Amino acid sequence: MADLAKEFGISTRAIRFYEAKGLLSPERVGATRIFRRRDRARLILILRGKRLGFSLRDISDYLSLYDADRTQQINLLSEKVDERIALLERQRDDLETTITELREIRKLADQRFAKA
Repeated sequence: MADLAKEFGISTRAIRFYEAKGLLSPERVGATRIFRRRDRARLILILRGKRLGFSLRDISDYLSLYDADRTQQINLLSEKVDERIALLERQRDDLETTITELREIRKLADQRFAKA
């Protein structure tokens, strides 16, 4: 497990967490976990999903279709990506509004300071 954690730049605790959540299910030989190519592929998808801001629930839903019908998998992914894009666009709009307001406040503060 330590080698896998090092390979992906994550902690062994994170791997155990993903396993406890049912996102990873490596084979076991005694107390040793055997991570196959499939587990590595799933871990790549988990980490990519996290990096893109998807919830573990969304990632779990997607992974549940990993071995299922490809059409279902693509449809779910498209739906989740569209939802994420919409959320990020709303956040961007909110940030742009906040930045504009802060610039106005700074402008007013600079004007008052210049008068003082």
